[in-house]
Amino acid sequence: MKYSYCGLSGLQLPKLSLGLWHNFGLNDNYNEAKKMIQFAFEKGITHFDLANNYGPPPGSAETNFGKILKDGLMAHRDEMIISSKAGHLMWTGPYGDGSSRKNLMASINQSLKRTGLEYFDIFYSHRYDGVTPIEETMQALVDIVKQGKALYIGISKYPPAEARQAMAYLRQQQVPCLIFQDKYNMMHRNPEEGVFDVIEKEGSGFIGFSPLAQGILSDKYLNGIPADSRAANPNGFLKREQITQKVVSIVRQLNLIAEERNQSLAQMALAWALRLNVVTSLIVGTRTIEQLQDNLQALDNLNFNNDELKRINLILGGAVL
Repeated sequence: MKYSYCGLSGLQLPKLSLGLWHNFGLNDNYNEAKKMIQFAFEKGITHFDLANNYGPPPGSAETNFGKILKDGLMAHRDEMIISSKAGHLMWTGPYGDGSSRKNLMASINQSLKRTGLEYFDIFYSHRYDGVTPIEETMQALVDIVKQGKALYIGISKYPPAEARQAMAYLRQQQVPCLIFQDKYNMMHRNPEEGVFDVIEKEGSGFIGFSPLAQGILSDKYLNGIPADSRAANPNGFLKREQITQKVVSIVRQLNLIAEERNQSLAQMALAWALRLNVVTSLIVGTRTIEQLQDNLQALDNLNFNNDELKRINLILGGAVL
């Protein structure tokens, strides 16, 4: 495994982190989830990314992760970075959603109880809700660190202006923002339009989720929509109508470049998302050990020549999901 320092901090994160957004809830195969987490750790993936609402049902990914830790990994707690988040809808009523101090404080207490942990290494504000004053949300994060419930804090999916304001407040309180999390892949390059500038100026790290666009940037949809794919699941976040002829054409062209590089398309997509120094790590979400192993092999070839980058940019053009 290759590691990078997270911004200007002394904390190193693996280039690939394991996300538990899908495939680790009570509706999924517990034994397969356990095998994947153990395999990931054995391969040097030391960072595991959770959120209070991950499942399904919400909360169950944290519960399962806590069970997996107790089943053999708790002795390695000091070798792991475990993160969680709060800010999206978790329970009914006025206090189970949003970025208020009330929600964040209740959420971290619940998350610690579900996982059986004494603290999280990183705890995030999962989103800017557009209502709560940034100072309120950030002070809650500061207090979470001072209470010993998290070692570091981060923010996720904040617009550039609000991210700058949040990071400035945290710096003034001497609890700097360790890391910024956002969606980043070949078909979703929004962080390049302001967020990366803020991060570099503030000295924060960046971790990207959905680096394979929920499987679009793989060979899965080259010849239609498989029955066991995310796009075939009517309850999933990836919709069948997103797999358009244009998207398939772009993916096929990218796949040709990947073949020239002796990589799978997924491996090339991960390497591409890691090409910038500002990107500390990527969160991969896999259903099987085989998929995770394929993702890890992306680290064998992270370099691109100028011709490859030009061709990729031409193919992508206005391809945005």
